[in-house]
Amino acid sequence: MYSWHVAVNGQTAGPYSHQQLLAGLRSGQFSRATLVWREGFSDWQAIENVPELADPGSAAAQMPPPVTGRHAHEIDYEIFGHEMQFVEIELDPQESVIAEAGSMMHMTDGIRMDTVFGDGSASSQSGGLFDKMLGAGKRLITGESLFMTVFTQTGSGKGRAAFAAPYPGKIIPLDLSTYGGRIICQKDAFLCAAKGVSVGIAFQKKIGVALFGGEGFIMQRLDGDGLCFVHAGGTIVERQLEAGQSLRVDTGCLVALTQTVQYDIEFVGNVKSAVFGGEGFFFATLRGPGHVWLQSLPFSRLAGRIWAAAPQAGGKGGDEGSVIGGLANLFEK
Repeated sequence: MYSWHVAVNGQTAGPYSHQQLLAGLRSGQFSRATLVWREGFSDWQAIENVPELADPGSAAAQMPPPVTGRHAHEIDYEIFGHEMQFVEIELDPQESVIAEAGSMMHMTDGIRMDTVFGDGSASSQSGGLFDKMLGAGKRLITGESLFMTVFTQTGSGKGRAAFAAPYPGKIIPLDLSTYGGRIICQKDAFLCAAKGVSVGIAFQKKIGVALFGGEGFIMQRLDGDGLCFVHAGGTIVERQLEAGQSLRVDTGCLVALTQTVQYDIEFVGNVKSAVFGGEGFFFATLRGPGHVWLQSLPFSRLAGRIWAAAPQAGGKGGDEGSVIGGLANLFEK
């Protein structure tokens, strides 16, 4: 059942259940012109324009609209591990999963592996050469390979294929049908998905994001109604932002967000904080309503610490645990 938010006199209220909203409409607390929002809406809408609310007495108003049949393959999965996770996908005959090239860990007999040009979605493969070139071009812009791998169970029984995370962190399973059919994620976060999910790009329109977004400027857009799996570093936290609620985060810590979340880049406030605070000049401002996923350890931050500690970069190398520290290096040739 959906959770509803209501805009009254410039203020937002909620969440309300479906039945609570209908009761408020019948009692006169809300009018047919009252603006409402729920997960899956791209913008606020008047109650009179929402089919399941327009006629409170109808049977259709008692329940949300029925979900139409899925276009993506319906897959089962299990996630293994803690810090270095992998996801194992169970495939029925003729079911397929798409994955980034090089992410496969193992697969059972009977699974056919095909490398395709573009994003691997059914739409891009059924189209002409131009559609395939367009899908490949989108992936190239996000820094990914021009090709994607499709794993299909061709045997009579169930097959399994596993895909491993590229660095320590967590794998997040996301059902796109519960988030309005679209998730925006960091450009290197996508791991694999049910066939039928389209992997494209999402350009942020605001100039601040375009110029200073860092990791968040060119992001991946996952469209469809199937399961997809996103990987991020460290600990993952999901936050639900209410309408008008905002959250400011480091640009590298943003993993994914729903399409209803507004996203912009802002200056930290003053040069002293930027230069001596160690957090950079800009942060991301997220404004609800919608869901956001954050990571505690972006790979760029992890790689930076490793490089700073490497001997060839002038780091401390392996002296941290030594009592005599760098004095031991005096005897090295």
